Amino acid sequence: MPRTSSRTSSRHARPDAAAPPGRATDVPAATRATTPGWRDPRLWVGVVLVTGSVVAGARILSGADDLTPVWAASSDLVAGQTITAADLEPARVRFAESADHDRYLGVDDELPAALTLTRPLSAGELVPAAALGDEPADDTVSLSIAVAAEHVPTDLVRGSRVDVWVVADRTVLQRRGRPAAELVLGDVVVLDAPVVADAFASATSRQLVLAVPETDEESLGVVLAAVGDDRVRVVGRG
Repeated sequence: MPRTSSRTSSRHARPDAAAPPGRATDVPAATRATTPGWRDPRLWVGVVLVTGSVVAGARILSGADDLTPVWAASSDLVAGQTITAADLEPARVRFAESADHDRYLGVDDELPAALTLTRPLSAGELVPAAALGDEPADDTVSLSIAVAAEHVPTDLVRGSRVDVWVVADRTVLQRRGRPAAELVLGDVVVLDAPVVADAFASATSRQLVLAVPETDEESLGVVLAAVGDDRVRVVGRG
């Protein structure tokens, strides 16, 4: 009996003695994932992002209704050209102020039968109302003059409007009460203003073709007489 008790005690003690040194015998308790609460900052960050997306989308949709259709040039247009609907294309623009819309040719407005540009427009450029004028009157004649280059604005093109002044000659200046220069032709249309490279003229002069009233024979005579004496001055009207 004593021998049996000794074997039994040794048998129960052997597993503890065979355990490798330094190995932990206690296993930590498992933790269960918890659902984020309303105090979790990640939840509030998500709410802010969603709200911002909704507000931004609403503003984009509401801003689309503020676009106003206006006419733009479908191709490059030159000054003096008579434009029609075929030369225009609609463009949607947002104006900061309602008064800005009146400065351009609106698509909803009735397009006049004939419009003449007073300045050139590039393709895609909005058509300003200030760049539109009337066609030259039928009772005008074409007056071609050669003026010294320094007496003509460099930016004159077809469709520009100018004033023609004539400087008095020396004999007239000697008379008292006479101005040194006189306005002979006011607010006339430039039918053509070729550059020096395209004109059969010297580099010191500039050719201009003006639409002058046919009935104003006196002014025609004054201008033609002054051209030969280099007394003509051309002033642009903007």
